[in-house]
Amino acid sequence: MRVRKAVALGAALTLTALVSACSSNSSSSSGSSTLNWWTWDDKQAAAYKVCATDFEKANPGVTVKISQYGVTDYFTKLTAGFVAGKAPDAFQNSVQFFPQYADQHQLLSLDDYIKKDKFDLSRFSVGVDSWKYTDGHQYGLPLDWAATGLYYNTDMLTKAGYTTKDVQNLNWNPDNGGTIGKMIAHLTVDSKGRRGDQPGFDKANIKTYGFGQLAAKDFLGQTTWSSFVSTTGWRLGNKANWPTQLNYDDPRLVKTMDWIRTLVTKGYAPKIGTFTNTVSDVDLLSSGKVAMETGGSWTASTFAKIPDIKVGIAPTVLGPDNKTRAVFSNSNGNTIWAGTKNPDLAWKWVSYMGSEACQTKASATGTFFPSIPASMDASAKALKAQGVDLSVFTDMLKNKELYPSPDFRNGAALQDAIEPLIEGYFGGQKNDSVFADMQSKTKSILTQK
Repeated sequence: MRVRKAVALGAALTLTALVSACSSNSSSSSGSSTLNWWTWDDKQAAAYKVCATDFEKANPGVTVKISQYGVTDYFTKLTAGFVAGKAPDAFQNSVQFFPQYADQHQLLSLDDYIKKDKFDLSRFSVGVDSWKYTDGHQYGLPLDWAATGLYYNTDMLTKAGYTTKDVQNLNWNPDNGGTIGKMIAHLTVDSKGRRGDQPGFDKANIKTYGFGQLAAKDFLGQTTWSSFVSTTGWRLGNKANWPTQLNYDDPRLVKTMDWIRTLVTKGYAPKIGTFTNTVSDVDLLSSGKVAMETGGSWTASTFAKIPDIKVGIAPTVLGPDNKTRAVFSNSNGNTIWAGTKNPDLAWKWVSYMGSEACQTKASATGTFFPSIPASMDASAKALKAQGVDLSVFTDMLKNKELYPSPDFRNGAALQDAIEPLIEGYFGGQKNDSVFADMQSKTKSILTQK
């Protein structure tokens, strides 16, 4: 799945009609001691139950009810809960909807609690500033973090004559694709077994694409094109946070997109629509339809457990200088509803979820990356014992190769406006002039309130 299930990186979702069914508020007038916490991530819902059990033992009479809703319904249910006064006490939040909820005064400022408890925000490795709003208040605590890696079928790589070492330090440039460009061509195989760099190669009849779906509608490029263009120094916004425009018309991005489009026209990578939206990255790699692809860190344990196929994980590419690696990262947050009838208990739960004790236990499943470094190390150690090596991602963190997704307004509107233009570009209906159009649209959308 290209869009992070935990709403990567600010990955966009569109609010549809309000859904009337919501869970009831935690603390009713009868003095209920049930605390409601919501998430869209089924894996984190299961993982944090161990924390809920410990929290209940430490707080007799309190029940923590964890509810998980599919990502397509989650934010409509939250909005319905705000309107009806029945939202959960606390909930996992996406940076995309953070500005909207803050503007609507639906989030409780955490500043007084942080000060009172002397809660040290420096315990988190990433994401603290993502949950500080333009009014200067802190509205959330980092809950997790994510990055992008290169996943590859080790058997296909070996048959093509490559070693694990070859894929660990691939470089890239938008002119000729660098070493990864050559590898992608050689990994591509047509229906008669000819490789993309061999005579007679038939680009119209592909058995295995050398690379996955880089030509995607993803308007943030989190797990697609961002790990390439970011090595040139390009960044999504004209400001680190709260940008007034997105830099789509930057020549570095335009050249990157042009290179990606040549992969499609040469038959080395699939065009948009080649595979249905229900086919995941894991499905594509395990079926042999692609040899290598970029994917989110949250899929690492799933890739590693594909039956009868060994999947390797490599870092994203080095840039044109053969030195720079830059990886777009984001952190989902834990926020408290301003309308909760028990804010003190909600803070107690949220702050406990932001403790090393809780995050270490919850992240032992390896299904998400905790935001506290010591917990991340413990999670990586637990997963390594199960045969899942996360060192590619922990090295990115330690080597400071990650850079945060910017907070910005009106993410759903941006998605609606930009994705059709990207699709038109990769579909051949639009030329490079589309990037100026995209940038112009962001100027008006980002400044709307």
